[in-house]
Amino acid sequence: MCGIAGIVVQSAAALPPERDALIRMASALAHRGPDELGIYREPRAGLAHSRLSIIDLKAGQQPMSTTDGRLHLAFNGEIFNFLELRAELVEQGHRFRTNSDTEVILHAFEQWGQHAFQRFRGQWAVAIWDSHEQQLVLSRDRYGIRPLYVAEHAGRLYFASEVKAIFAAEPRMERALDPRGLVQTFTFWAPLAPQTVFRGVREVRPGHVEVHHNGRMVERRFFEQRYPARGAEPLFKGSLDDAVSAVRGALGRATELRMLRADVTVGSYLSGGLDSSLVAALARRAVAGRLRTFSLRFEDAEYDEGKFQQLVARHIESEHEEVVVSRRQIGQAFPEVIRHTERPILRTAPAPLLLLSRLVRDAGIKVVLTGEGADEMFAGYDLFREGSVRRFWARQPESEMRPLLLQRLYPYLARSPVAQQAMARKFFGRDLHRWEEPGFAHSTRWDSTAALKRLFGAAVRDQTSELDVVAELLESLPAAFHQWHHLSKDQYLEIETLMSSYILSSQGDRMLMASSVEGRFPFLDDEVAELANSLPPHFKLSGLDEKHVLKLAAQGLIPSEVLERKKQPYRAPDALSFVGKDAPEWMRDVLGEQAVKDAGIFEPRTVEQLFAKCERLADGGQYSNADNMALVGVVSTQLLSQELVQKLPAADAQAKLTTDIDQGAAPS
Repeated sequence: MCGIAGIVVQSAAALPPERDALIRMASALAHRGPDELGIYREPRAGLAHSRLSIIDLKAGQQPMSTTDGRLHLAFNGEIFNFLELRAELVEQGHRFRTNSDTEVILHAFEQWGQHAFQRFRGQWAVAIWDSHEQQLVLSRDRYGIRPLYVAEHAGRLYFASEVKAIFAAEPRMERALDPRGLVQTFTFWAPLAPQTVFRGVREVRPGHVEVHHNGRMVERRFFEQRYPARGAEPLFKGSLDDAVSAVRGALGRATELRMLRADVTVGSYLSGGLDSSLVAALARRAVAGRLRTFSLRFEDAEYDEGKFQQLVARHIESEHEEVVVSRRQIGQAFPEVIRHTERPILRTAPAPLLLLSRLVRDAGIKVVLTGEGADEMFAGYDLFREGSVRRFWARQPESEMRPLLLQRLYPYLARSPVAQQAMARKFFGRDLHRWEEPGFAHSTRWDSTAALKRLFGAAVRDQTSELDVVAELLESLPAAFHQWHHLSKDQYLEIETLMSSYILSSQGDRMLMASSVEGRFPFLDDEVAELANSLPPHFKLSGLDEKHVLKLAAQGLIPSEVLERKKQPYRAPDALSFVGKDAPEWMRDVLGEQAVKDAGIFEPRTVEQLFAKCERLADGGQYSNADNMALVGVVSTQLLSQELVQKLPAADAQAKLTTDIDQGAAPS
């Protein structure tokens, strides 16, 4: 895993890329790749790379070029089927100098052009500069596991794995928060690519290829989610037992591939839930020696899953380590969290994951498997069950019995939205007549989150008063969307919004790479995901039994106590991490009246009232879901403004510059 960056000249009046600017970009990404830094430079383009060595440790340095000097590559990620592709390319006459997946990408692009990306089984952000055609090709994996950002300034295009590297390259570039990106964040929990929260910066879309030539960009989608049409013959032809066998086999192969395609030790996260426990159990089968597992625990019993983590660790006989996190530690780590998320967040959940990644790195591990993607692919979230209950209720809206099913939702929440029946009926009974419309299952979450926009100051409200980001999203849905089963529609939207933009970013890549750790996700393997999407919906959500086929596939592999426990999604203390005796010393400076005015996003008086309310509840009061999200959202936005808008981000410590190729560019 690595960090990539570069500069491409788009107009005759623009200067060639400066060597110092490329080094600044690579240095700003050194946490992503602390082992080596490299740059390539010519009059029209420059590439920079920070490397975390995982495959072919002695070779594989980047940027890497073809022997004829035409193609030049900077690559972040892993191509797990690179050995199979390499064998196919050798048969086509290609000759290799290294054993790296990086070189396979170069030869694959030579052989198949942009169609090569459809052949890759992995997670990547790729930049290829074609010196002959004078064009830049950018690509990002199917689900956006690896990030890639683009900005233009003064006749030049800048790209990088993280926005801070773009800002480090050009101090004169505008740095401002984008109201549209903020509205998306305060609706969907994250901006949706290509939108970002920074004005003038956009994100390459997952599953897309971009070609940049002389200031023009052509974008092509190479991957789209596919589900069986409602009422049509299912894509998966077998029985439930056949599906159980297929899922276990596909997930086993995906896990083994991610364990063995590395020249370093691969560990595994272990949360104590079904998903990570199953991955860890399959990983244990794939290795000859002991598996190293890592868990996150909490001082607050409400969030702690230590009992189940230790149960699984003993069951699979792993070498297990854990970190126990307090509210105070969450508050102390939060500024660093926001420096890495590079976007506001509405939950503190990424902060403990940052501390967990430190534990992994301190243990000498560079790669871990995780269970992300299982809930989206196999319908594990309460949102899917909620959508099913509400649609069932909507068919007989006057029924007294049907809404009682709401009581089976959210059993893990201290302040469950279904605890008070009258309030639950009012909340979940809104807009039942729209039960067949796109976004119906997500509407309660989106509406609740969007209510936080009341915190915005007058300037932001004026700029966004006519903006309807939900309508924009629903208008962009693929043509086939309306033919799918309701559960498939709900899954598609969850993957396209929360998973790609928040789970895999703020909670995934950014918290792992902050400690130079690569995450690998067996549930997002091409074979596993395509199989899951092909299954009949009732194999995944059977009545209100979520991940039904996955639970059956896990039988005999993990302890029955884990299979039978009530689902408890990963959560962390939110507002309580910022108030009372656990309040971090920086808190009042960030939320002070002048600081809020300087950022220009929120209404200072409203922020003051919110903070005072949360302070009053610090000694044992119950925070509402809205108060939790509001305080975390304001704090994270304020920190983001201070760290990445009002001042230039500091570069990480520079690793050794091992590759420095200059092809005739003017000296810096």
